Amino acid sequence: MTRQLPDQAVFSAAGPLRGTAHLPGDKSVSHRALLYAGLAEGTSRVRGLSDGDDVARTRSALVALGVEMDGDHVRGGRSRLAEAERSIDLGNSGTGLRLLAGLAAGLPFLTILEGDRSIHRRPMGRVVEPLRAMGAAVDGRDGGRLAPLVVRGGDLHGIDYAPPVPSAQVKGAILLAGLAADGVTTVREPVVTRRHSEELLARFGATVETEATTGGGQVVRVRPGALAPTELDVPADPSQAAFLAVAACLVPGSQVRLERVYVGPGRAGFVEVLRRMGAAVEVVARDATTADLVVGHAPLTATTVGGAEVPDCIDEIPVLAVAAAFAEGTTRFVDAAELRVKESDRVAAVVAGLRAIGARAEELPDGLVVEGDPTLSPQGRVDAHGDHRVAMAFAVAALRGGPVTVDGFASVATSWPGFADTLAALR
Repeated sequence: MTRQLPDQAVFSAAGPLRGTAHLPGDKSVSHRALLYAGLAEGTSRVRGLSDGDDVARTRSALVALGVEMDGDHVRGGRSRLAEAERSIDLGNSGTGLRLLAGLAAGLPFLTILEGDRSIHRRPMGRVVEPLRAMGAAVDGRDGGRLAPLVVRGGDLHGIDYAPPVPSAQVKGAILLAGLAADGVTTVREPVVTRRHSEELLARFGATVETEATTGGGQVVRVRPGALAPTELDVPADPSQAAFLAVAACLVPGSQVRLERVYVGPGRAGFVEVLRRMGAAVEVVARDATTADLVVGHAPLTATTVGGAEVPDCIDEIPVLAVAAAFAEGTTRFVDAAELRVKESDRVAAVVAGLRAIGARAEELPDGLVVEGDPTLSPQGRVDAHGDHRVAMAFAVAALRGGPVTVDGFASVATSWPGFADTLAALR
């Protein structure tokens, strides 16, 4: 059972952060690794999974469909899968719901996917449209634009599809469905999103190909076929690493080491943004896609974040906005309208939170502007609007002053139940 957290938490300064932090497994990798292991014929071993509620929901969903779980062992295969007795509740996990829609599209029975109030407000048409084009019968509220989703799968055919909005979740759902489709399934990305789906599909033995295109995009193709079981160590989550990295940047005297962080394509954008702002971030490579990040305090200056780099740091923008509040100058986050359809309207939530702690910020239709003040000493009360990334971002802001009360802190359990303990252990 996922650890329960208080809905209200108070944070304040308590000296520099020093030492090595234990980070949870990458959430995006964890979802996909479990889903592919659930389809693979045989027993896979997946170590270091994210311990948040989001991934626990994906795990429970697979069990409901007939997959056996025993610690880090996953016994899967299409021959094991059967119609769930009741609807599958993905809680607050948009990734889990969208990816499971892709998996369910390839299964010859009915699957009903639902979640909490936040999930039922988030756009699902972007994944329903291509799955319908592949031949799945998918329905939901507002003509399939909103959850719950009802998926009757089977008899799929491959498609050639260019998502109108850059989305690794949509790409992942289409590729999952493509494993059970007749012919080749192709996803064209003008802006490359995080590559976990294609990397892990190859790891599980799928016939998947990637091709770079002019202008920095890519084409991903998958052919139908069975997956093979494998062993996998999930790397540390870069989106979680970003909170501790910003904390170390902001608090004088700090230096932290963040081990085994995934820094492959599509996930390390926040590192480049922080470096551009003057942060002291050393990347110590471990292998092709993981590294230790060594981060120390440094004065920050403003920057502009926009264009093709946004998908690489979209989840980190709340805490980057906090960093900007203490930087010299005016920072702009643009081309990030996707922030408005996350767990909360993150543009509105972050701007309101910054103002609540004494910073200056304004909303843009596709982002926000933050007027930095290196002397800011934050204090006040912030409503996280049930959004884990907003809650953690303002816990980090409090380290430069405080007290800051964060309402809605219980949402952190969806991704990192041990976040506050990790912060405390570094102080």
